[in-house]
Amino acid sequence: MPHFILDCTERILELKIPRDIIEEVFETAFSTGLFERNDIKVRLNPFKHSLVQGGDTDFIHVFGNIMEGRTDEQKTNLSKRIVSKLNEMFPEIPILSMNIREFDKVSYINKTML
Repeated sequence: MPHFILDCTERILELKIPRDIIEEVFETAFSTGLFERNDIKVRLNPFKHSLVQGGDTDFIHVFGNIMEGRTDEQKTNLSKRIVSKLNEMFPEIPILSMNIREFDKVSYINKTML
């Protein structure tokens, strides 16, 4: 269920292999104990063009989309752990950030729920 979508500048892909970035975010999310391994989804969207802080500043932002029901402490820990992992991988990147959005259980549906 949880989806982690990483938006980043294209240059990030020159610094690390995309699969390695995805796997690190995946493993970090799994290590929190909040999600089952088979439920985690991670995607990476590199941007060729962006305007950040008025220029071509490199960035990675993670959008974490999870099912409602986690505590604020759990969501904060998840964000801190993922951003900390990215900081280990990319200490030279000035903007590393994440936010969590919750799916509403009532309105969420997927193919297996039909």
